[in-house]
Amino acid sequence: MKIIPFYSNEKQLVKKAISGERQAQRTIYDKHSPKMLSLCRQYIKDVHFAEDVMVEGFVKVFKNLKAFEHRGSFEGWIRKIMVRECISHLRKKQFVVFDEETFQYVNDSSESESSIIDVEHIQHLIDGLPEGYKMVFVLHAVEGYKHEEIAELLKITTGTSKSQLFKARKMLQENLKLDKISRPTRSRGN
Repeated sequence: MKIIPFYSNEKQLVKKAISGERQAQRTIYDKHSPKMLSLCRQYIKDVHFAEDVMVEGFVKVFKNLKAFEHRGSFEGWIRKIMVRECISHLRKKQFVVFDEETFQYVNDSSESESSIIDVEHIQHLIDGLPEGYKMVFVLHAVEGYKHEEIAELLKITTGTSKSQLFKARKMLQENLKLDKISRPTRSRGN
């Protein structure tokens, strides 16, 4: 069975969606929702809340479609809306961005990890970070935001952003080390 696309280009698709054509809106949602749910899931531990935030994000996408000026990627524009929606959701939960007293770390030399760790396990480790650490880590390491941008988004200082990232990385390294110790290595014969 051959699938024929309804719209030949993104600009036409966006134009139809702005005019209220439901099929165009559905096409945009179907095309981008899997990636956007994954993005929301990186910030929000509970998948049900992540889904809610994604839906709210798409409501904003469709309300503000006229504001998209076709400069840069449409997916990138949607991602920015989703990131802001995740931050807004976490703010409503009143997470603490900077809590220096909560965790103390030992400064060990960095050890390269030679074993392959599955994505779900990495997401589990990231989910284990305190909300503030997790937020800065995902914004910087996953989304590629600069510390100045993170500071502006979260209404913190650049130094706080850098500190949170440093502490998040240290905590992840420690958890990976503990994980490596607690997980027995598999021999090739098994």
